[in-house]
Amino acid sequence: MSISASLQASARAAYRDLLRASAITFRGDDIVRNAFRTKMRSEIIPDASVTDTSVFEKKVKLAREIADVLRKNVVQARRVEDSADDRWRLRITEHTALGSNDSIKSPPPVESSRRAKKRANSVTTSDNNTTSANDTPIVPRYYSQLKKAHKERKVPELREEDIAESFVRGSGPGGQSINKTENNVQLLHKPTGIRVSCQETRSLSQNRTIARKILLERLDHLQNPGLSKQDLLKAKQLERERRRRKRAKKKAKKYASAYEDAEDEEERTSQT
Repeated sequence: MSISASLQASARAAYRDLLRASAITFRGDDIVRNAFRTKMRSEIIPDASVTDTSVFEKKVKLAREIADVLRKNVVQARRVEDSADDRWRLRITEHTALGSNDSIKSPPPVESSRRAKKRANSVTTSDNNTTSANDTPIVPRYYSQLKKAHKERKVPELREEDIAESFVRGSGPGGQSINKTENNVQLLHKPTGIRVSCQETRSLSQNRTIARKILLERLDHLQNPGLSKQDLLKAKQLERERRRRKRAKKKAKKYASAYEDAEDEEERTSQT
């Protein structure tokens, strides 16, 4: 498919517009202007090898957009000669898009990093019911704050009327007291649909107690994400690892400092 004469004329007009824009923007800098024009000829301006009309139109449109950006959004800066404080002069043309000066004359207050950190800490140590913009509870970052929030959390209530309990025959090692008795306790929490089973001991009463404990932990994890007992134990282990790494780093730094002092002392002794 050949390119129509009108489309070729549009491409030539876009190329001339791009040349004029580069001449205005890069005036006085021949190296940058020539490099820019070479890149435009090789990559942007469509040539005779392009036979697809849609591709040809896209390249013409892109050339016009680049020319518009050069005129409005690119500003040339030149260093002021003989300036002690390294000053630069901007060349603003009549095509340069200038924004409102209101944001420059009266900028909005910006709080310091220390103040922002204090505010973030006060938010994380607030009540556990505090939620973010997407209604998710804010989980404290540090272990001490997490431990405090864990104590202040609202523990869910496990009511017997919300539980459907069933007993099935156990399986696995343990002999006849496991395989021929219905000591496997299965609980279904009706409001949430959480199902747990327990067969940790041979005693049915103990398995019933343990199953309710497991179900309560699951409900706690569901109602208090990030603040349950399991999350606290995990955070405690991470805090131990962090402290261990900190002690190891401090110890290594101490040994390195002592080694450097010994080398300095040996060097001074050899010089004397």
